[in-house]
This record gives sequence, C-alpha cells and structure tokens, in this order.
Amino acid sequence: MSNPLHTLIQSPARTVIIGPDQPFVIIGERINPTGRKKLAAEMQAGDFSRVISDALAQVKAGAHILDVNAGVPSANPQRVEPELMMRAIEAVQSVTDLPLSIDSSVVPALIAGIRTAKGRPLVNSVTGEDERLEAILPVVAEYNLPVIGICNDESGISYDPVVRLAVARKIVERAERYGIKREDVVLDPLAMPVGAVNSAGADLFTLVRMIREELGCNTICGASNISFGLPNRHLIDAAFVPMAIAAGMTCAITNPINTQVRHAIYAADVLMGNDESCMRYLAAMREAAQQEGADAGAAGATPAGDERRSAREARRAARATREES
Repeated sequence: MSNPLHTLIQSPARTVIIGPDQPFVIIGERINPTGRKKLAAEMQAGDFSRVISDALAQVKAGAHILDVNAGVPSANPQRVEPELMMRAIEAVQSVTDLPLSIDSSVVPALIAGIRTAKGRPLVNSVTGEDERLEAILPVVAEYNLPVIGICNDESGISYDPVVRLAVARKIVERAERYGIKREDVVLDPLAMPVGAVNSAGADLFTLVRMIREELGCNTICGASNISFGLPNRHLIDAAFVPMAIAAGMTCAITNPINTQVRHAIYAADVLMGNDESCMRYLAAMREAAQQEGADAGAAGATPAGDERRSAREARRAARATREES
C-alpha cells in the first residue's frame, strides 16, 4: 500500500505514532505478574510499589508505551483481575504520563482497564477465534480504540505464514465490519521460540512483509519470545529486532531496560531513515558514554577497577535475565 497507515496511541499529554515511516515504538513489558511470583503476590496483597518502580524504570530507559497486565494466578480471574487491572493502571498513571497498553485475556479486565486508562490506550489483544472476535471487537469499537490482533485462531498457531496471513486478514475484515479502521488494527504475526522452531525467525520476517504488502497494517510482537530457552537471550533479541524492523515491523513489546536491545533498535532506526539526523541514536550514545565514564570513575581506572566493572556488568545481566524469567 502506497500510503503508510499510522496507529495513534495517546495519553492526555502524549501521542505515540506507530508507522513504517516513524521511529520504532518500544512498549515496555515489565508490568506483568506472569512468571513473577513476587509481583503477583504483592499485587494480590494490594501492594503496587513494584508496579510503580517497574513503570519508572521503563520510562527512564526510554519506553514509549507501557503494557499493563494484571494476570495473577486465580481460580476466578473474571472476578479478581478487573480490580487488579484498575489499581495497577491507577498506580502507573500516578507516576507517568506515557500512553498505556491494556493487556489481558479476560474481557471484564480489558473493559475495566479501558475505563480506567486516560487517553487512547492500545487494547492487547484479540485473536482470530470467532468467540474472541465477537467478545472484544464490539468493546474496541465502542471506545474507538486501537487493538492488537494475534494471528492464531481455533486451530492454534500454524507454522505456515500463509495460514497466519489468512487469520490476519480475517481479523482485519471482521474489525472493519464493526467500524474499526484498518490503521487501528496492529497485527502480531507471533514470534515463536527459534530454539524449538528452526524457521521461526524467517517465518516471522516473511509474514511481516506479507502483512505490510497485502493488508498495510502495522505489526507488533513479543520480542523476547524468539529467544526463549536459549543462552544469552539478549544477544538473540538484539539481532532479531533490527531484522524484524528491516522486514517492516513497527513496534514490539520488549524490555527497554535491556540496553543491548534498545541500542540495536536505535541503530536500526538510523539505517531505516527513521531517526532524523541520527538525533536519537546520538543522544543514546552520549548517555551511554556518560554512564560508562561514571562507572569508570567509581571503580577507578585500574585493572582491579576493570575487573569490578566487568563483575558489575555481569551481575546486571544476570539480574535482568532472572527478572525476565
């Protein structure tokens, strides 16, 4: 399609534009209790201090949008999750004015999040399953919001990009029947673990190109899924995201605190012509140099200081890996 489609995600103070001619959009993934027992227990106990600290850390790291998920383990998520979603969003909005992504598979929680979030949040998400489409798209249309469409349906996740493209087309066409504009459907082609599915990366790049050429929609994925189960996941992620950007992907849900991935995104934006005068890249490199200088000053410019810096960097990497698991 000749004219790029722009998806607008908004808070009262900020507008984030997702589009192929725009800088790549980073959606912070950290506010999610899935696999994080401490965070889940704290949220269930009414303690949202870690939600706030995760929000602030991601803002500082350069996230453009914050994903908010309240999916704690529960025998009755329809009752528990809506209240937790509202409280989590209120906590996040108390410390930042970034736009939000409301992330839940529980429809009442999505509705609660939509009603609590200020501005025009991103709804995360709907699949190609008829039951999900009929439950979620009317809500999205009622509030005039953008929505993530995940390319799987009742048959599961196909390994064939052509099958997933057909699911994507179904989601877009069903959304349009409800009056949801094509630019407000952001399609997730599904990043599968490349350690388990050898063609996962190549298939995703193929599907991103097909979606761009045939449907014109913006695309998104959970970037860290690609490296699941592999050592040095940050290295895989940092290679994967720029390749996805080159294929046409316009945003991702990822961890902005991961400097390696974030800097790779900035570099990719430069090479795609979406960072005018390389300003964002240059600013990030200046900040990195200042941090390196501060670390060197604290450790002392000695072999022992170098060893201490290396040990510190290793601890940071290990901590980030533990937090993501």
